[in-house]
Amino acid sequence: MGTPLAKKNFAVDLGGQHFWMDCDDGQYVSSSFKQSLCGSAPCSVAKATCDGACFPGYNRPGCNKEKCHVNIDNTLIGGGFDVGFISLDKISIQSTEGSKYGPYVGISDFIFACANDRGVGNLARGANGMVGLGSNQIALPTQLSSAFGGSFRRNFAICLPSTSKSNGVIFFGDSPYVFYPGYNTSKAIDVSPRFQHTKLYINTAFTGSSVVTRGPPSPDYFVKVTSIMVNKKPIRVNSTLLEFKKTGKGGTKISTVEPYTKLETTIHRALVKAFDKEIAVWNVSKVAPVAPFTDCYTIGNMGMTILGIGVPDIAFVFENNKNLYWEMYGANSMVEMSRDVVCLGFLDAGDEPIITTPIVIGAHQLQDNLLQFDLASNRLAFTSTLLLEEVECSNFKF
Repeated sequence: MGTPLAKKNFAVDLGGQHFWMDCDDGQYVSSSFKQSLCGSAPCSVAKATCDGACFPGYNRPGCNKEKCHVNIDNTLIGGGFDVGFISLDKISIQSTEGSKYGPYVGISDFIFACANDRGVGNLARGANGMVGLGSNQIALPTQLSSAFGGSFRRNFAICLPSTSKSNGVIFFGDSPYVFYPGYNTSKAIDVSPRFQHTKLYINTAFTGSSVVTRGPPSPDYFVKVTSIMVNKKPIRVNSTLLEFKKTGKGGTKISTVEPYTKLETTIHRALVKAFDKEIAVWNVSKVAPVAPFTDCYTIGNMGMTILGIGVPDIAFVFENNKNLYWEMYGANSMVEMSRDVVCLGFLDAGDEPIITTPIVIGAHQLQDNLLQFDLASNRLAFTSTLLLEEVECSNFKF
């Protein structure tokens, strides 16, 4: 970012509304930086608030000299913490033709929010802010699509690594998705044929009101999970919990800020019950829970496979279509706590009156899965685990 270009690191919020960063750390010095004033196009696109009495249709003297701002959300701590002033600067991102990296490309007037450092301490170490990939107008995918126009499709694909010691990759725009297995750097595998597709939903933002009125759209990405299977067998859940409600409750959200998948209490209980029944033949024993998990096991006869620890698979079924499901094996369903103990990586989120979303698919379940979010068509493409191809998200040629 900036002039001269300086590398910046950001936490990734899949459903984030804004691209925001700490501008008060003394390290952001850029000759191309400028802040937007009330009445300007960036303030309008960002749906920003103006200080004082600068409102649309009422431009009192001095309005065009006031800065506009948005409320900044640090979703890792559960909500807003500050205001961020709408700003513009140059950004540069590496390009690709699908199989390896290409030259850097830039946007001269990228819109972002400039905040102070109060919320940065809760991010990953070294992060300067958060990249919002949500479905609104100033999130990164839409800005890139607007900047490059033409055939640059409004979509992106994300592939999270299974270890912090290696990089994953986020692709913006259409591209082949070519990876190279770690054991053979000359063997190219296009994983696109593995894609299955389901509809993306724009849910209503939950306002906490008990009145059944439709609120503003949520920037998060939702899908319609209609049932769950363990070892290819459906489990009994209250399907009405999964339905979208006008208040913003219901549906299944995909998140990069939740480390593990969260399930409403009765759904979590049914999943654990079915999992314990299926895993009984593995000669394992339940042990004391290890926080934040509630269900932990001795490894027993589980063994290791190319798909992780050998346990019953778990699948989320979409749109009442028994042939359309996202399958999760040991690498995504289990978390190793020690050489002898593993835990089921699904958390109890609480019961229905408390929570708004009955299923939130978290980052551990996304690792080494490629997900494409097509915002133009409201469609999610997903591969399930790439480990079936002996490929990891870190196997892109950077």
